[in-house]
Amino acid sequence: MVAASSGIGPEGKLSKVEGFKAESRRLRGGIAEGLRAPTNAFEESDHQLLKFHGIYQGYDRDSATELKQAGEEKRTEFMARIKAPAGLMSARQYLAVDALAQQYSQGRLRITTRQGLQFHGVAKRDLWATIHGVNQALLTTFGACGDVARNVTATAAPIDDAVHRRIRADAVMISNALFPQTRAYHEIWVGDEAIQPAPTAEPTVDPLYGATYLPRKFKIGITAPEDNSIEVLTNDLGIIALFDGDRLEGYVFAVGGGLGMTHNKAHTYPRLGSYVAFIEPDDLLAAVKAVIAVHRDYSDRSDRKHARIKYVVDALGVPRVKAEMERHMGKALEDPRPFPALHIKDHSGWHEQGDGKWYYGLPILSGRIQDQGKVHYATALRRVLTEIETRPVFTPSQDVIFADVDAADKTRLETILEAEGVTLPGAETLLRRFALACPALPSCGLALTEAERVLDDILIDIEGVLKRHGLEGERLALRVTGCPNGCARPSVGDIGLVGRIPGHYAIYLGGDFDTTRLNARVFERVPMADIGRTLEPLFALFATERQAGEGFGDFCRRWGLDRLAATAEHAAADAAE
Repeated sequence: MVAASSGIGPEGKLSKVEGFKAESRRLRGGIAEGLRAPTNAFEESDHQLLKFHGIYQGYDRDSATELKQAGEEKRTEFMARIKAPAGLMSARQYLAVDALAQQYSQGRLRITTRQGLQFHGVAKRDLWATIHGVNQALLTTFGACGDVARNVTATAAPIDDAVHRRIRADAVMISNALFPQTRAYHEIWVGDEAIQPAPTAEPTVDPLYGATYLPRKFKIGITAPEDNSIEVLTNDLGIIALFDGDRLEGYVFAVGGGLGMTHNKAHTYPRLGSYVAFIEPDDLLAAVKAVIAVHRDYSDRSDRKHARIKYVVDALGVPRVKAEMERHMGKALEDPRPFPALHIKDHSGWHEQGDGKWYYGLPILSGRIQDQGKVHYATALRRVLTEIETRPVFTPSQDVIFADVDAADKTRLETILEAEGVTLPGAETLLRRFALACPALPSCGLALTEAERVLDDILIDIEGVLKRHGLEGERLALRVTGCPNGCARPSVGDIGLVGRIPGHYAIYLGGDFDTTRLNARVFERVPMADIGRTLEPLFALFATERQAGEGFGDFCRRWGLDRLAATAEHAAADAAE
């Protein structure tokens, strides 16, 4: 239960991280000193503060056991995340980031599910050069992680019309307005007034975030109903822009989304946002700040696993949350207006932009931009962005869109991709096109088992089952995570696989492809090798009993999750006889 206006849980004790933030000197801590120290890692307090700077400290879990047995220290490494509101970046900026990856992260980049880019495997000795280089490209990692508003997502479609122009502009405006007010990041990582002049002074207490910032992270997404590719209801604050033709009417605010949970901890759970209010166009930023203030003042600062605004919405109720927003804004707010159903839009392949140019969506499995074997994604992106007049836009499905392509360059672009061994859109199954996976092992300290590294094996298994039942053309959303933290959004979509113990997954079913409904756990601790076998009788039933136009998740809900589990159990028993 959330204690009114205190942000402290019922036991009244603040978490350790709250103490680190209070003593951080506005997010400075000992980071600068730690960078100069002859060690491979930072102290725990600075490890937590680094997150605000867009950096996670971790270690290579593949080698940890062997090193421990040899009496040696873990191989510490860092992940650094770049903010890219609405997934926007220029070709020149991307090429600069690619050059940094070649030098400092084994030539690898990863597109995130929030439209940013990540370096993995950066050594401490290279951390300053990496972050400084990002800023030289006029990009930033500041606020990409930590207890502040994270990267603002928005529809990635680079369509040149009033709707998309306004949504992109809103995403950038919101992002720029929500940076923490401190010189710490500039002092430590930038140090170059030519890049971004630092403010001459900073407030004693951040005017938005307060003395100890937010209790936990805060995610914002903005889109229009016809393109829910950002999965807007999974955000702490989902903003649905409503238009009448080219005229913006305003925004519906959905508050309290978030998919992270902890196994066997009933007070943690996934949740979709609740529609709270309609916001007039001129009130957008004030309303965003009001929701952040509710999170700041009411969320649980004693238990970080219970410190998201979704729990505040359930504790206070939607009317009270709306009243708190009204108090901060100093005006009454309209109730949410109705709007068309949310739909996922497929941006892969060629699409007209509306300005005489084209955009091309390229699916990249798990968002991993690297050269591996005969498939050279890193080289392909580098060549396209060097040889063709275009720019990248990163999507929440971990893919890339090449925007502003002249019609004369369409064939040339695809020729470059094919020359680098890249599979063009349309040659893959729809299951593969829409699949998501988190990094998991070896870089994530929370992972209970594999995700990204086994995604291809899982896809091959399920693709074989679908083909046997004539369902290979079925549009399905598969999400795989190595733990229940929810980074690849496994609680929405048709099928969620959530790491339970090494090599085993809980299987969640019954969401919908457009991510407007949570799925539910149907099977527990299924060995990876048995995932296809477990799902096969359900796909067989779906193939024969589905209604016209019915998706797999919708069928699962209609048929009943308990009946589905029984069907699988009977099939397993028959196979064992």
